[in-house]
Amino acid sequence: MELGLAGRKAVVTGASRGIGRAIAQALAREGVDLAICARGEEGLESARSELEALGVRVHSEAIDVSDGAALRAFVASAGRELGGLDVLVSNPTGSIGAAEEDWRSMFEADLMAAVRSSEAARPLLAGSDAASMVFISTIAAIETFAGTVSYGPLKAATIQYAKELARETASEGIRVNTVLPGPIYFEGGAWDRYRRDAPERYEATLAQCPQGRMGTPEEVANAVVFLASSAASLITGANLVVDGGYTKRVF
Repeated sequence: MELGLAGRKAVVTGASRGIGRAIAQALAREGVDLAICARGEEGLESARSELEALGVRVHSEAIDVSDGAALRAFVASAGRELGGLDVLVSNPTGSIGAAEEDWRSMFEADLMAAVRSSEAARPLLAGSDAASMVFISTIAAIETFAGTVSYGPLKAATIQYAKELARETASEGIRVNTVLPGPIYFEGGAWDRYRRDAPERYEATLAQCPQGRMGTPEEVANAVVFLASSAASLITGANLVVDGGYTKRVF
């Protein structure tokens, strides 16, 4: 299938590790020039070197996406450095927990980062003939298994925002979709920590995975790249669940 991404330009936030890094890698393999950001300078530089080795141009900045001014400035600089923008992928996650500071962290790093980055990217994307935004949410936004913590509710708000934005930007030629990963395992990630520190939780979750395994960042990245591409030209306002059949809902 021809994805039509070669020569395109994309912003990926939270791209130094895990799902975000895999998304950036998958886009780079399709010939997409990239602007990436993350908080950690070391991980970001490692990602940049890896991506440049794939033959694409890479602009990187170490920022905290909770800082609205810094995030908006990063998106603007991405447009300048890359010479335009075709794709925005909003990926990062804040602090997960039940304390008020966790709710505030998720609000700023997830929901408001999606709002601010999309607002900053929108005029740039309007200049593209194949513009798209993809927000990374979670299956915890559509099922009630994560508990009364900050993660699911604020990720659910991101889905609602994306749906409204999809309808609003359709006439501008901008598609907006969300990807909802299920349990995703990678070294240093949440499920790696649970395997080490809370093995009962890890094993119980693994037992509920119909395929007998958790997903990989690369599998989520493949879904993101598809939605970002011209192969998904009629898809907007959709929530694509990537969970190996983990969720039990019908709709």
